[in-house]
Amino acid sequence: MLLLHRAVVLRLQQACRLKSIPSRICIQACSTNDSFQPQRPSLTFSGDNSSTQGWRVMGTLLGLGAVLAYQDHRCRAAQESTHIYTKEEVSSHTSPETGIWVTLGSEVFDVTEFVDLHPGGPSKLMLAAGGPLEPFWALYAVHNQSHVRELLAQYKIGELNPEDKVAPTVETSDPYADDPVRHPALKVNSQRPFNAEPPPELLTENYITPNPIFFTRNHLPVPNLDPDTYRLHVVGAPGGQSLSLSLDDLHNFPRYEITVTLQCAGNRRSEMTQVKEVKGLEWRTGAISTARWAGARLCDVLAQAGHQLCETEAHVCFEGLDSDPTGTAYGASIPLARAMDPEAEVLLAYEMNGQPLPRDHGFPVRVVVPGVVGARHVKWLGRVSVQPEESYSHWQRRD
Repeated sequence: MLLLHRAVVLRLQQACRLKSIPSRICIQACSTNDSFQPQRPSLTFSGDNSSTQGWRVMGTLLGLGAVLAYQDHRCRAAQESTHIYTKEEVSSHTSPETGIWVTLGSEVFDVTEFVDLHPGGPSKLMLAAGGPLEPFWALYAVHNQSHVRELLAQYKIGELNPEDKVAPTVETSDPYADDPVRHPALKVNSQRPFNAEPPPELLTENYITPNPIFFTRNHLPVPNLDPDTYRLHVVGAPGGQSLSLSLDDLHNFPRYEITVTLQCAGNRRSEMTQVKEVKGLEWRTGAISTARWAGARLCDVLAQAGHQLCETEAHVCFEGLDSDPTGTAYGASIPLARAMDPEAEVLLAYEMNGQPLPRDHGFPVRVVVPGVVGARHVKWLGRVSVQPEESYSHWQRRD
């Protein structure tokens, strides 16, 4: 009896692992076949308890039969409940009215209820509506994490037709193909976008961090900008004049130098995770570096565009020239009071440790805001404006 029980349990475990294959296979897996013929136990017993023991054996066999029947029912139900969709059906679901469907591999998901909750904003997720997620996850590699896949699994509604299981076509022009070459000593936390930190033994060798091993925090592909055609657009104040500044124009402003340490808000997150899981890149101790920056003071540039301190709330909003497929640029802001304060020494920097900014660090111009988290030091700066509220950028308000 124990031999039969162990054999049947083994078959049940195998059947559970094969629950996604057709029900006829499940039935075969859940039952004994010709290759497994255990010796049948006799129901003839001797002694006063023979009748009781016989009924116990019969009850056990009936129970096992019920388990086998239930497992077969589950196998059939799983097979019948898996909806199969064609790519054409998926492509017709691209709006809240029809439902918003996406695919990942061979799986189909209805993400209609999640669109407004998407951390990157609804517009990003809508790019994949009716089609595969892979091309966009290739751009935003942060999605390839277990908690993201677990969240997505809640919205699964079926599978793609096997005839439609063709690998999604990613654009032939890889948005990261033109990223710069990086120093091999950097410890990489993500390749796309590139995020890396120096090992502590190199970071602590010098107070000023050498440019090649300065920690890198990118949110999008690195733009390759021509310094000769580069222009920084500064929106003028009411009654003032907007500016379109070339790199030479910025060099004509008084030049200031300041030593500033930058740190990512996620520095040492890997240690936080040891106490309680938190989302984001698993930075160790190296998302912090120090450099000698040189450039024009932001307050001087804003003054030339007619801006001055005001009694009402105001913020200086920065937009980078790095952007996603929708054209949305990385952005952030700081209070106007800090930007206009000469003592705050906010720079529009074009040099780093006596050299032009490296591409990974904002060439040709970036913002440097001493004493403020690194996310506000916008790189590849393309536009500056003064607004009554902080930047509406996803990275300012939601990230």
